[in-house]
Amino acid sequence: MIVETFWVSRSMMAREPILDNGRKRWKMNSNQIYIGVIGDGECSEEVAQIAHEVGRRIGVAGAVLVCGGQGGVMEAAARGAKSAGGLTVGILPGVSREEANAYIDIPIVTGMRDARNVVIARSCRVLIAVGGMFGTLSEIALACKFGVPVIGLRTWTIDRPGLTHPPIVEAKDPEEAVETAFRMIQKERKCP
Repeated sequence: MIVETFWVSRSMMAREPILDNGRKRWKMNSNQIYIGVIGDGECSEEVAQIAHEVGRRIGVAGAVLVCGGQGGVMEAAARGAKSAGGLTVGILPGVSREEANAYIDIPIVTGMRDARNVVIARSCRVLIAVGGMFGTLSEIALACKFGVPVIGLRTWTIDRPGLTHPPIVEAKDPEEAVETAFRMIQKERKCP
């Protein structure tokens, strides 16, 4: 599996559990890699399986999975990351932590509705778009504006005269998507 060749150093691992007054906490590291997974709040079982595998591979690699924290692609990806022992962050649109799906470790309540997409795009080193509608398209556009690379699995294609290459790097499967994400992070490639 090629992802193993892109393992991050121990100092960049997603977390180190520590005990604080008998409670388990995560020690955060400023060098951690945050990878966003974006897509529909409601999706087909096929798309959910793709998102789950993307999340699982992110968890195996030791990166933090960031998503919108609710259902569909977000829930499937978070479930995948958790199945591999990964850490998940949900950037929620409303005003209650109760909005988060059961697989979110750290729910961030914003009260910003769709404007939370800015927080998701700014918080990640790379975004992986799985399917998606107009909310996903807005996250893709914001990521490109901020220079955050975007990898796509069955998502939007964007073309415009004057672009030297497409702003979304298409991947054929979850393995290629996550491998590409780590490769782009290592090269610090920006969205055009």
